[in-house]
Amino acid sequence: MQVLALGGSGAMGAAAVRAAVTLPAVTEVVVADRDLAAAHALAEALAGHDAVVRARRVDVTESDDLHGALRDADVVLNTVGPYYRFGLSILTAAIRTRTHYLDICDDWEPTLRMLELDAAARDAGVCAIIGMGASPGVSNLLAARAARDLDRVENAYTAWPVDVPDALDVAETLGAGGEPSAAAVHWMQQISGVITIVRDGRLTEEAPLRAVALALPGRRRGTAYTVGHPEPVTLHRSLAPTGDAANLMVVTPGTAAYLDVLRTDIDKGRLTNESAARELAEPSLRRTLRAMPRATTFGSHGTLPPFFAAVTGSAGDEHRTVLAHLTDTAEITRFTADMARFTGIPLALGLAQLLDATARRPGVHPPEAIIDPDRFFTDLGIRIGLEPTEHVVSVEQAPSAALVGNGKRDRRARRG
Repeated sequence: MQVLALGGSGAMGAAAVRAAVTLPAVTEVVVADRDLAAAHALAEALAGHDAVVRARRVDVTESDDLHGALRDADVVLNTVGPYYRFGLSILTAAIRTRTHYLDICDDWEPTLRMLELDAAARDAGVCAIIGMGASPGVSNLLAARAARDLDRVENAYTAWPVDVPDALDVAETLGAGGEPSAAAVHWMQQISGVITIVRDGRLTEEAPLRAVALALPGRRRGTAYTVGHPEPVTLHRSLAPTGDAANLMVVTPGTAAYLDVLRTDIDKGRLTNESAARELAEPSLRRTLRAMPRATTFGSHGTLPPFFAAVTGSAGDEHRTVLAHLTDTAEITRFTADMARFTGIPLALGLAQLLDATARRPGVHPPEAIIDPDRFFTDLGIRIGLEPTEHVVSVEQAPSAALVGNGKRDRRARRG
């Protein structure tokens, strides 16, 4: 099959392409990018694989260009962001050209709109898997694995680390030429304004950076903070939690306080997402001083794992909390620290399941609704070099009289 990799010469796209060319069902990969030189460079670097790799210039803002590239492909890997600008239009084009589709969409707003294309995709016979990266993606599959041990889900939380256990990598907030990276700009959008979460079983909008106090199996305790992301939107459909669901940041109080200063200034029009991303990479003295007193109002991450899903609910007559997290091995630590690989390789593993029809059902699906999590985590372990006896995921559970609780941050932290 021919795979079109839109944005394929970018960091995450290139990681996906490098993994995709090794899949048996892939006969050709077209690295498609506005930067034709970068696409050629990756294609040349991957020469020698069984799959043919070639470069093609594609500008996704040019409709004829995009549709022409899609018509020539069997499936498209879309890593062109930000998804609030390009996600819906590219998926719509893929449905029109009857091209199977996968992406790493990490914006909740377009996720809601792309899910509305489910009927159109089914009518066209197109399988679209959205959010097949690290978070969302791996996080969703961890939540699905945790929920497997419950008869009914009450609360569902997914979480990813910011500066825990290591310091925030400034390099990841800056792109080529020292400009703020797309990921950093996206992050600023998702810590400001309002976000969609699940409250009492219903989708609702609220301000981000709400504290959530967690009591997890293994005597793990700590506080994490809400951030805009697709997971609660899709878990609301797939797991039907009767309580709350949110995506969380595992972050130190000092960094949380600085993010809150940036949130305040974005909401008041003092910063754009782009200028806030620059402030994140190069903190100003004025905003650092404003953040210092706020840090005392933010709870600590305590002993929470860095990347996990926690689901609470009932199994029979017993309330339980189930924790699914990535195991603490050197290989996994190195893998998760490399955001390009941690996002791109799951996309390629999702492609593998689509190509062999393990996950090829017409419609628009989040990962947890269509991807086989057991196979995914087995394939992931092999891909990152684990021994067959080593597990990627650890699952722990414990009875819980009181389910995961919601903390409320001191209102003083909301001041401008």
